[in-house]
Amino acid sequence: MTDKSAAGVRATIEALMSAGTQGDLSGLNQIYHEDMQILMLDEQGELMRFDKNSFMRMIADTVRGSDPADHKWAQFNAVDADENRGHVLITRKVPLAGDRKKLTLSIDLEFQDDRWQVMREVIFVRPDPDHATH
Repeated sequence: MTDKSAAGVRATIEALMSAGTQGDLSGLNQIYHEDMQILMLDEQGELMRFDKNSFMRMIADTVRGSDPADHKWAQFNAVDADENRGHVLITRKVPLAGDRKKLTLSIDLEFQDDRWQVMREVIFVRPDPDHATH
């Protein structure tokens, strides 16, 4: 059985990031719930919505041909868990749409089928001030 503590939630998000940076759709499929919802708010305030399959395709397209190390920077801001629900607030720096971006993600998880699964991600996209172009 997977660890139901905050440590188990963090391990799930670390596995998610690893699968994502490798374009491992099988790994992503295991962690993303079938009814997962993604809300992404870009720098211009445009809201994009994704379901599981469309988001997995976007991740695969984003990392294809890139160095996995370019996608690994992460700062866990908060990790919480109770018996069946978890939440992670995390900051990431990743290449996105040709530029390096700083993402803040609020990720809700539920413990189902003996594992943590991502139910919803809310993503705020900003320029990465450490890689600003002038």
